[in-house]
Amino acid sequence: MKLSEITSVLDCDFQGKDREIIGINTLKDAKEHEVSFVSNSKYVKDLETTKAAAVIISENLADKLPVTCIPLVTKNPYWSMAVLSKYFAPPIEDNSLGEPKIGRNCQVSTKAEIAKGAIIGENCIILAHAYIGTEAEIGNNTTIYPSVTVYRDCKIGNDCIIHANTVVGSDGFGFATNEKGEHKKIYQNGNVMIEDDVEIGSNVSIDRAVFGSTVIKKGSRIDNLVQIGHNCEVGEYSVLVSQVGLAGSTKLGRNVVMGGQAAAAGHLEIASFSTFAARSGITRNIKEPGKTYAGFPLMDHRLWLKLQAKLARLIK
Repeated sequence: MKLSEITSVLDCDFQGKDREIIGINTLKDAKEHEVSFVSNSKYVKDLETTKAAAVIISENLADKLPVTCIPLVTKNPYWSMAVLSKYFAPPIEDNSLGEPKIGRNCQVSTKAEIAKGAIIGENCIILAHAYIGTEAEIGNNTTIYPSVTVYRDCKIGNDCIIHANTVVGSDGFGFATNEKGEHKKIYQNGNVMIEDDVEIGSNVSIDRAVFGSTVIKKGSRIDNLVQIGHNCEVGEYSVLVSQVGLAGSTKLGRNVVMGGQAAAAGHLEIASFSTFAARSGITRNIKEPGKTYAGFPLMDHRLWLKLQAKLARLIK
């Protein structure tokens, strides 16, 4: 879209040269032909260095932008970004693309559906009722069990196993709310990237990113019924046990282990080799690697065991 078209959609003015805009991105990652936005004070530090062509912004922050960046001033920047996200959402399927490419020695069920533009590597097994979306990519030696859904643009590496009914690339739970309490969908225009040697159980949901990628790094093991929110990053060789939940933009380091029903709030960073007992509730960054935690509020596992022993003695 032209920048002038964008300002028409958002009902705001701009001063400067009109130009072609190819997408929306974060302040840190936006390029010269992309628009960004800021709606949270903790991202103000990124304003001065952004390379975005224009930023959707409130009036009181507009003077913090570099001179090369055009402010698009609105009353509710988050709502405006949600409105604009629809215009950059790709089609769910694209019939203008070529037929899917399927590598040698693959076993693809006649009941599976492979969308146009998809790429499947060699020696793969795609079982009945699986769906591989437009421009999705599957690496070599990967097994996709029945009724797995891989949404468009998502990428799965080599030597992976994905069990039945798992969904890779569904929309993240993202919406803006205005002063009337109305909700506006934020179109999730990123993807999911699953690296090599990952096994994912049945009925797992991995949400696509708003911008960029939700990433499952190599060697990870994910049990049944796990929810991974948009823009999360699961580190190498991590283990997530059944019913674990990760809110959006949580980043796990290498070899993180989360027991059953453990959960992490959004926008957190978890140090490598951290272990969380079942039903742990993580609400803060974990900076020190190699420790074991339990409970909610979260505490050192040994302290939690002592607390449980004291509580048991109190009720005798």
